[in-house]
Amino acid sequence: MDSLNDPKTVVTRDARVSRINWWNSATGLSPTEQWQWKLADGKSSLNMKGLSAALVVASISHILGSSVHGNPENDAQSRGPGAKDELHRKWDYEVGRLEPSSLGDHGENSLSLWPFSGVSSFAHLKHIKCLLNPETLFDMALIGVPFDTAVSYRTGARFGPRAIRAASARQTSFRGFNPRRGLNPYTSPFTILDCGDIPVTPFDNAVALQQMTEAFLELGSRSPALSHPSFPKPKLLTLGGDHSIALPALRALNKLYDGPVAVLHFDAHLDTWDPAKYPNTWESLQSHFNHGSMFWVASKEGLIINGSSVHAGLRTRLSGSSWDDFDDDDRQGFLRISADDIDDVGTKGIIRSILERIGAETPTYLSLDIDVLDPGLCPGTGTPEPGGWTSREVIKILRGLESLNIVGADIVEVAPAYDGAGEQTSLVAAQVAFEVLTSWVGQGLDKIDKTKGTETDHVHVQHPGVEKDEL
Repeated sequence: MDSLNDPKTVVTRDARVSRINWWNSATGLSPTEQWQWKLADGKSSLNMKGLSAALVVASISHILGSSVHGNPENDAQSRGPGAKDELHRKWDYEVGRLEPSSLGDHGENSLSLWPFSGVSSFAHLKHIKCLLNPETLFDMALIGVPFDTAVSYRTGARFGPRAIRAASARQTSFRGFNPRRGLNPYTSPFTILDCGDIPVTPFDNAVALQQMTEAFLELGSRSPALSHPSFPKPKLLTLGGDHSIALPALRALNKLYDGPVAVLHFDAHLDTWDPAKYPNTWESLQSHFNHGSMFWVASKEGLIINGSSVHAGLRTRLSGSSWDDFDDDDRQGFLRISADDIDDVGTKGIIRSILERIGAETPTYLSLDIDVLDPGLCPGTGTPEPGGWTSREVIKILRGLESLNIVGADIVEVAPAYDGAGEQTSLVAAQVAFEVLTSWVGQGLDKIDKTKGTETDHVHVQHPGVEKDEL
């Protein structure tokens, strides 16, 4: 190595220092930073190449930084009154505005330009913790119930609400037009919200039952956002959760509608089982609250109209060696439609049987256990039964039942831990929710149209703190 006093070394060192000083003046490095670069003087040429690259990056970063941070015109504190609007114009792509021309007379709604972006709410709908905001009004709301400690086999449905929301990501108001009904539920005059989850305890089923009942009653008691005689109460679509959540929903509806309601029950199983049929030598009253006996309890409490309810998609095994389970079910007033019946009468025959049994005016609770579908298509559930319906058949049947007076609904027993990599069970559940919302909106719009030109032709959308907009 050359001596530091060698003339060639001095010249080389001076050239390096000169070059460093030039970079310092160009980039505005501090004296400390200058000294750090001088310490690199004795490094190898390879390190000098790294130094040069670092200097280039530092220079560019400094120049770019000074163009933004060093310019008082761009400082956040000195931005003009229209700066926030400009930021929204640039970056508010997740929750944006549709032009009125594309929405008819109603020009604002949430939209996500890309399904994979944003915080996960159902269909990218506005998310509000409705239970904490009594001033929040809605016409239809999705409410999650992450509860699964009343099951008889596999747990995991507590993760159902989260999975269904994630699977709904491709549903957006930007591309939510339903061709079968000719409408987009997410751009209608009706206010649809994702109200989050009921914070249900996993440790005490008695407390959980009380929590769910009070939550359903709280949300269902509110006035709808759309003030119109044909839409007197808001509607809740519950994302379960195991099937026991239907009991607190029915208890709430009994109070809201001053009497029992019919139940339209899509399921592989009866769920009207006497709790005594379960093997349990330590029986308790609390054990009666489970996902296979909730309709038995509801019938005993007078929550279900006897003679107007339907099971659809049954293929369950029965208890013991006789027809006792069916006899119990008959006493509770359910019509049974088996999964095999679709081979004989088709979807139209299934639809006709349900409509004839329930009728168009009877207040009805729709309860859909995802195990009504075949586990080869929807494996993500707690008590799978082979031989079920396809998603196309279930959706076709639901579409044919729009004339029913559905006052509340649930989609339950989605257990994503047992689902496939493609999330097919959750995708079907999300599509079922979309169809339910479409039917609710379509039926509501039809009722409003029928009143046009009459004394009830008077519709308002209520927004607390905001002047009502007449539609």
